[in-house]
Amino acid sequence: MKTIFTSFLLLAAFIVSAQTRISGNVTNQKGTVIPGANIYIKGTYDGTSSDYNGSFSFLTEEKGKQILVIQSIGYKSRESEIACADQPVVVNLTLAESINLLTAVTITAGAMEAGDEKKSVVLKPIDILTTSGAMGDITAAFLTLPGTSTVGNDGRLFVRGGDASETSIFIDGLQVGNAFGSTASNVPTRNRFSPNLFKGSFFSTGGYSAEFGQALSSALALNTLDMPLRNQGDISILTLGGGYAQTLVGKKNALTASANYFNLAPYQVVVKQNFD
Repeated sequence: MKTIFTSFLLLAAFIVSAQTRISGNVTNQKGTVIPGANIYIKGTYDGTSSDYNGSFSFLTEEKGKQILVIQSIGYKSRESEIACADQPVVVNLTLAESINLLTAVTITAGAMEAGDEKKSVVLKPIDILTTSGAMGDITAAFLTLPGTSTVGNDGRLFVRGGDASETSIFIDGLQVGNAFGSTASNVPTRNRFSPNLFKGSFFSTGGYSAEFGQALSSALALNTLDMPLRNQGDISILTLGGGYAQTLVGKKNALTASANYFNLAPYQVVVKQNFD
């Protein structure tokens, strides 16, 4: 029993001797003690906080050169290099006050936005082209939204509570007089514009601000593409055809030409078309 007890005391003495005690005092530049400062060895969990007298003391098993970090609210953080060995380390640390300056604050009485993009549905060209059943038509893509429908005799877009004349189309803020091609009797028509001509199409169903002053049931605003960055060619492959577009960029202007081919014969063979 005595042998076990003696071995335990020797082991405890060895563990204590293998640790290094780090102690000291933390003050500010005026010599006032700083209680509650955090002191720890960087990259480890070894550390403590200063007491009400600014004093601190803790043990660590780290050896060699270490970085002692000191932090306190209202003071700049400081790092001090110490050498951990078998001998106790005593360091007296001084922290500098941290001064925070408030920048100027500008107060405005209020503002009103004329745009409606924050409260509208925005579709990119890829969204329109991949909308099922839209066939790349801008208004047909928006017909999939709740509350929208099409006028039976011309296929134009309108919203509940209004007709097609109350749904205006704007391109870069300018109202389009006739956005649709000519139509025969009882044959729906498509709009004149390809979604690839625009970088974004947003659709608002009323409740707009000052941008559109007319009493409309809805507005479809189209924003054209910015100046292309480079010459490029684009190939599109669809189940019913394909197309190619070439863009040439000059110093102050750009030209884009496109050609498309669509063949509905395979589709009509699969899905029989019965007209009365």
